[in-house]
Amino acid sequence: MAQPQPEKRTTRRFSLDLPISVKFLDNGKRELAGHTRDVSSRGVFMYLDTNITAGAPIEFVMTLPPEITLADPIRVRCMGKILRVDKAAEGQGVAVTIEKYDFVGEE
Repeated sequence: MAQPQPEKRTTRRFSLDLPISVKFLDNGKRELAGHTRDVSSRGVFMYLDTNITAGAPIEFVMTLPPEITLADPIRVRCMGKILRVDKAAEGQGVAVTIEKYDFVGEE
């Protein structure tokens, strides 16, 4: 029987199904919609219906709900890169590390 792996994450993850707007910065800045499975201060696991490779730069915007902010919803623009792609997941699962973020107003 396989032994469970120790948890390597150092930040709390929130299981959140949030809509996101994604920009891929590596080939013509194409945009599409996706949704998250979970979110932490250092990364996001999201589902996207497109081909993408690990290491690719990415920008995405998501709105954090009042349950997380304990106030009004907050839009956050994140810059990062693709860590891994899980093609066996629902649609296509993508793990993204967040390298930089800022809060944005309504557009």
